Amino acid sequence: MAVKLPVVVIVGRPNVGKSTIFNRVVGKRIAVVEDNPGITRDRLYSLVTWNKRTFQIVDTGGIVFEELDTMAEQIRIQANIAIDEADVVLFITDTKAGVNPDDVDLANRLRGIKKPVLVMVNKADDPNKDTLANEFYSLGLGEVYPVSGLHGRGVADVLDEIVALLPEEAEMAPDEKEEIRVAIVGRPNVGKSSLVNAFTGEQRMIVSDVAGTTRDAIDTVLEYAGEKFRLVDTAGIRRRGKIQGTVEYYMVDRAQKAIERSDCAMIVIDGHEGLTDGDKRVMKLAHDAGKAVVFAINKWDTKEPPDGEPRKMSLLKKDFLQIVSDQIPELHYAKASFTSATESAGLEPVLDEVMKAVENFNFRISTGQLNRLIQEACFSRPYTSKGKRLKIYYATQVSTRPPSFALFMNDPELFHFSYERYLLNKIRAVYPLGGTPIRLFARESHKHDK
Repeated sequence: MAVKLPVVVIVGRPNVGKSTIFNRVVGKRIAVVEDNPGITRDRLYSLVTWNKRTFQIVDTGGIVFEELDTMAEQIRIQANIAIDEADVVLFITDTKAGVNPDDVDLANRLRGIKKPVLVMVNKADDPNKDTLANEFYSLGLGEVYPVSGLHGRGVADVLDEIVALLPEEAEMAPDEKEEIRVAIVGRPNVGKSSLVNAFTGEQRMIVSDVAGTTRDAIDTVLEYAGEKFRLVDTAGIRRRGKIQGTVEYYMVDRAQKAIERSDCAMIVIDGHEGLTDGDKRVMKLAHDAGKAVVFAINKWDTKEPPDGEPRKMSLLKKDFLQIVSDQIPELHYAKASFTSATESAGLEPVLDEVMKAVENFNFRISTGQLNRLIQEACFSRPYTSKGKRLKIYYATQVSTRPPSFALFMNDPELFHFSYERYLLNKIRAVYPLGGTPIRLFARESHKHDK
């Protein structure tokens, strides 16, 4: 078992540059950064190694104590959860703005915790501004560090101090099992973040009826049935023509990259609303990426009980799956589970489907078995076009993830898509590779007929 890594949490009021410092420490642009306050909402985690020590760093949403709306309250809850699990807290302030009443309120909250707090006064882009940082000693939290998250000035010194404060016993043992990476994707407001919260049993993601609440792709680690899952909650994917501004652009970009680095895309569909054009766009994105795919038909409790043990397939569920199959035939291989995030129902069946899909995603067929299967299929149904017969001499699996096969033939131009579909169905008839796409590649062979 891996020992829990030390946790360093970034907190501060909105628009002081928390995400800029987070990206600077991590060494790449993970958090969405904009001049507008309130871009970061959920907790965003990443691993950092500095001076041979590895720790988790957590970005949080901007904390405002006076605002009473639901979103501000959920951001405060998320930040408090992060502070409670922290070993070191980085309190980010703004040199240019000076001490703000929200800074004072947060300092009073942090003064009560028995953990090291480092005050980083951001936007001190040159040494001439260091004297402005002295004002923040009035917060009563100890040493003040003038830094520039944008240019990196002073950040290395703070990292040295962080490493010195980390608990010695919190080293990480090597993991023996590889994680199953699952991208939770779907159009806005179908319940992706609610599902992640249901899987983990905690309010890890901010949930709101307002579409677009999730901004970044956010990783969550979960253990189930002896396997470790890394769930990546993503922003809702919209049609490119409807993307307005750079924030929306980065949200969609993060979601696409999350799919690309995943083993499986869990496509969340609103079972109450039914299949929409937005769902179809998300499905096509996952299919084109060549990833394993499962469907989580969420909010099914609004119609009838979701999947459970024993699992039952009602007529209502069959009708819904038939609609999906008719409208998205290219994803006929994807399996579905009916879930309810609010009721925490159907969660185990959908994770079971993910495990099966990823196992099939890595499936390999021996060359001998594959050739016998292809030759028998060609013998049962030969294909001729324009008076010329297609001949497949040899087949081999060239890769997994997804299973991909090269077919060596006399003329690739004769390999019609209908015959390709016929051979794919023959492979699936023998090897029911649910949840994963299969790829066939036509290759010309110079073998001559004897």
